[in-house]
Parts: sequence; structure tokens; C-alpha cells
Amino acid sequence: MYLPLDGRGPLHGQLVRSLKEAVLAGRLPAGMRFPPTRLLAQQLGVSRNTVLAAYEQLRAEGFMQARVGSGSYVALPGAPVQPRSEPPTRIAAQSAYARRLRRYHDHANIPGRRAPGTLHSFQYGVPFTNPLLTSAWARALSHAAAYQPPNYPPAQGLPALRAAVCEYLSLRRGVQAAPEDVVICTGTQQAISLTARVLLDEGDEVAIEEPQYFAVREALQIHGARLLPVPVDGEGLRTDLLPERPPRLICVTPSHQFPTGALMSLPRRRALLDYANRHECWIFEDDYDGEFRYDAQPHAALAGLDDGRRVIYTGTFSKVLFPSLRLGYIVAPPGLRDDFISAKWCDDFGSPGIEQAALAHFLADGGFERHLRRTAKTLKQRRDVLLESLRRLTGDAVQIDDSHAGMHLVVWLRGRDAAQGAAFIAFAQARGLGLYSIAPYYFEPPDRAGLLFGYGALSVVEIEEAARMFAHCLEAMAFAE
Repeated sequence: MYLPLDGRGPLHGQLVRSLKEAVLAGRLPAGMRFPPTRLLAQQLGVSRNTVLAAYEQLRAEGFMQARVGSGSYVALPGAPVQPRSEPPTRIAAQSAYARRLRRYHDHANIPGRRAPGTLHSFQYGVPFTNPLLTSAWARALSHAAAYQPPNYPPAQGLPALRAAVCEYLSLRRGVQAAPEDVVICTGTQQAISLTARVLLDEGDEVAIEEPQYFAVREALQIHGARLLPVPVDGEGLRTDLLPERPPRLICVTPSHQFPTGALMSLPRRRALLDYANRHECWIFEDDYDGEFRYDAQPHAALAGLDDGRRVIYTGTFSKVLFPSLRLGYIVAPPGLRDDFISAKWCDDFGSPGIEQAALAHFLADGGFERHLRRTAKTLKQRRDVLLESLRRLTGDAVQIDDSHAGMHLVVWLRGRDAAQGAAFIAFAQARGLGLYSIAPYYFEPPDRAGLLFGYGALSVVEIEEAARMFAHCLEAMAFAE
């Protein structure tokens, strides 16, 4: 405990004044236990009798209450601790990187955060929670903690996890990767950050889907890239609209375009790979939830077709397990592998070893596959209930873009422009329903009212109730007009 003594008078008096000031200022709140006398005497370098005398005076003045067999506690509520106020003027950004941070990212207004005060929320990005996963993961962590060495893990990732990732990708995504080409990272966001550092200089051009995932867009902008939006349609990225002058990097979500849900067709995939090979540019493939397809056979990942080794393939366990895990992977082209490992080392020395070991065991013993099967079945049921409820309750009032995959779908309000869509979101929120605009995922949003419906975290009953609330809000707003 830090207790400054003022040097005036006897030591026990100095200690009394210091402790009283700490109580009155709120640094020692009511009910907090004072340190044992021996410990405090040792910390302050004074005799125990000095501390005993100070404690006795504090009890006499009502600042301290002794509890038999328990210790001494603060008896008076002090003034609440005042948080440090922001300086009156903001300090100028100290680097070009900091200037780009301020320009492109607003941490207080991240798209898709849960609207306050809502009863039900179609928030995207909240995972499906499975109680069986919680207990299985606890067992895997316990086993890993007992056997994983406490030293730093390899920056590239544990060999066991890299090997398990390769086996999983071969089975599920059609990607043939060698463990030495896999770099374990904290997820898609670190993957794009490392990719930018390895491949891009400030001012380099990057082609990106329009619309796109805002966090990848912002990461590239903050790094200093010049972004070239390329439109997306029902077959994915419009490869015929790629720029004549080739960009350094092309960022795509071919297995489940975010946010539209489009699946990139095989001809487009081949055209994209041909473009990258001819122009010697790189492709960043974000396969963020390619595991979940419901009405069609899953396509192999783009990296599975890549003979020229131009694809940097990345996946994450945040969507299929839980976001707080913070583990994902990069499959790097062999010629860039050492650069990615060095960039990862420079960033954080490597991802947590115990969690890596637990995940490797979870993948190897079949627990992950069992979880995927259960999750896919549950998500399909929730998606089917949402689609049926919206179609039954809203009729022609909405247009539903069903992606047949993932954990969200896009809904457009027919005949409503973007401003009316924003007003409708506020109208629904005031009635306890959280809705989220698709506009933040565009460079230039269309003048239409589009909504992103996430359903992964809602039960079937909650989806039905939320859909009814949505329909009632549509009716009420139409009546009000």
C-alpha cells in the first residue's frame, strides 16, 4: 500500500493523517480491509507498535472497525474517486499512423454494437453459444494447462496446432497446406494487419469488395493503403471490373461475401486467380465462416484452386467457437512464410500457448467436428425460422437476400430510402428491437434501406418474437405516415 508520510511529528501521527486522507478521498472505500499490522509495518519500514498505535486512534475516531478473527475495515464512506478528466485540448497526432487512426477509426462508434435498452437484437457477430462447448473447452484447457510448458511458444504457433489446422483445411475447405506454411495469429484482424505490413508500403493500391467488412477496410486505410472498391453481385466480386493497372493486393470473401452473402462462382474464381498470376499481385482470402452452408454443397476455398501460390488464406476460430478465444491462422505462400513469421514475432512474440495446445487437442480428438455438426444444425434451424417468420409476417414489405450460409442475412425495406431506413431503425429501437444498417459496410451506400439480420445468438423463440416486433414496427411506422 502506498501511504506518503508528511514528516511532521511522531510516526504514528503521520500514519494516522495519511490513512485518514486516503479514506476521505475515497482511495480506501468503505468496507475495504486494512493491511495486517505486521505487513504494513514491513512495507513502510516502521515498527509494528507504530502501526498498532495508528490503528487504535483510527478506531477511536470512527474511521476503522475491527472484526474479531477477520481484521480491520474502513468504517466511513469517503468521497467518490473522481476520474481523471480529459485535457481541455487534444494533443496533436504524433505520427502519420496516428493521424490515419484518427481519420479512419472511431472506437466509440463501431458499427453493429448492440443498441442499448433493446429486448431483442439482430446484432451481427454475436456467436451461437453452446453449453456443451463450454464444458468441452474447459476440459481441453485443463489438460493443456497441465502439460503445456510455461515458456514462450514459437512465434509461428505450436506445431501440433499447425498440423491440426492443415488436416482440418484439407478435409473441410479443400486447401492442401503444409504445417510449415501456417502461422497462428489472433484472428482475421491480425491476419490483415500482418499482410499489410508484409506486402504494402504507404500509398500502395488494394482492390477491395464493395460492400466490404469495415474492420478490414479500416485496417488497410490505417496502414496507408489506397483502396479501390470493386462491385459485388450475386456471383461475388466483379472480376471484369478489376482495375487495368493491377493493385498490389486484392481482398475477397469468396465463400460467403460479407455482407451480401454472395458465393463467388467458379468462373469468377478462376478469372481472379488468372488476373493475380498475370499481374503478379496477391490475394487475401478471408474465409471467415465457410464452414456453414445450408442449402448447397460447400465450395472449395479459393486457395484450393491456387496453383500459382498467389493467395494468402486466412481463417478464424472466433466465428465457429467464440470470439474471446482470439485464435486464427494464415496459410502463407512459401516465399512469404518467413516474412509472416517475423511480422508475427515483432507484433506479440506469438499467440497464447495454453489456448493453442487446448485447441490442437480439441481438433485432434474430434471435439471440434462434433461442435461444427451441432452448430450447423442449430444455425440452419434458426435461419429457417427467421426466413419463414419474415416471409409470413411482412409479405411484400421487404426483400430478403438469402445467402444460404453463415449467421446473417440482408433485408431491404421496399420503397424506403436510406434516410427512411435510419428513421425506422431508431423507431424500432425505441420499442425494444435492435436493428442494424448495412450502410457502414459501403464506401458509397445505396439510397435504399438495408438491414443486416444476425441470428446466431437468438433462440428460435426469440427469433419468432423479434420477427413479430419487426412486423409490428413496419405496420406502426406505415400507419404513422
